[in-house]
Amino acid sequence: MTHYTIFIGSASGAKAASSFATVSSGTATFDIPSGYNAIHIQAAIGGGGGAVSGADYDKGGGESQGPGGGSGAFISDKIFTVVAGETMTYVVGAGGAAGNPGNKFSLSASAGASTTLTGASTGALFTLGGGGGSSGLNGGVKGPLRTNTAGIAGVAGTIATAVTSGSFVETDNTVQNVTSNTSGPVGTFNQSSNGTVGDISGNGNCGGDNCRIGGADGADSYSGGGAVAGGTGGSSSGGGTNGTAGTRGSGGGGGAAQVSAGSSPTNSGSTNGAAGGAGEIKYRFLNIF
Repeated sequence: MTHYTIFIGSASGAKAASSFATVSSGTATFDIPSGYNAIHIQAAIGGGGGAVSGADYDKGGGESQGPGGGSGAFISDKIFTVVAGETMTYVVGAGGAAGNPGNKFSLSASAGASTTLTGASTGALFTLGGGGGSSGLNGGVKGPLRTNTAGIAGVAGTIATAVTSGSFVETDNTVQNVTSNTSGPVGTFNQSSNGTVGDISGNGNCGGDNCRIGGADGADSYSGGGAVAGGTGGSSSGGGTNGTAGTRGSGGGGGAAQVSAGSSPTNSGSTNGAAGGAGEIKYRFLNIF
């Protein structure tokens, strides 16, 4: 009788998966190591949009909140074919700046920037648009009240065809199906989508002089089971608080209005909005067979 022995891992020619690496800013390159033919993108997202301050008026008939910024388009647990030795170029989108200039009655925050990954041989793998910045426009100190708009969702652009079948050797040297990769923010294999629109309360204005209104929250990122919360809108209670910044591609929180001037963070009757969260790419290398 003939006996056969099956070797798993390097003896079978399949190199075990690499450790994850994360890049969260800037533009740079890395090379695909020898022995790998695929890249697993556990998480990637465009920058989140910034948010504007609130606005308080002099008998304008109401007050205005700062709407939240939008979140970036994203990828969660996608695998793409690459070529060993090729150079990959990445751009991680910055979060959009807050909009807090002197004229709080007409101002806009900045959009987040796109996150991209491109191979010298394989070409563009993905482009993930940043979330939009919120705005409050065309108001005046005695009215009219601002027209408030939440930041728009980032749009997923080019996304290359993903690998959806095959096996690989995990870091513990067990053979796994590619569909077992569910450790990303969404928790489901092979996910990608546009971002989410920032929050706003109605039209972003409260009715009646000296009404208090808190800032709106920034949009959550990676919409799904593992969503990352957006920045929190500022509080209008007492001296109020500023909105907080987004993280991992989520939108910034907007500022509040009709707070107690002199004790507020801005020493005025409104508080500031915040920046959107920077994008990111978290990846590792696989040998698919």
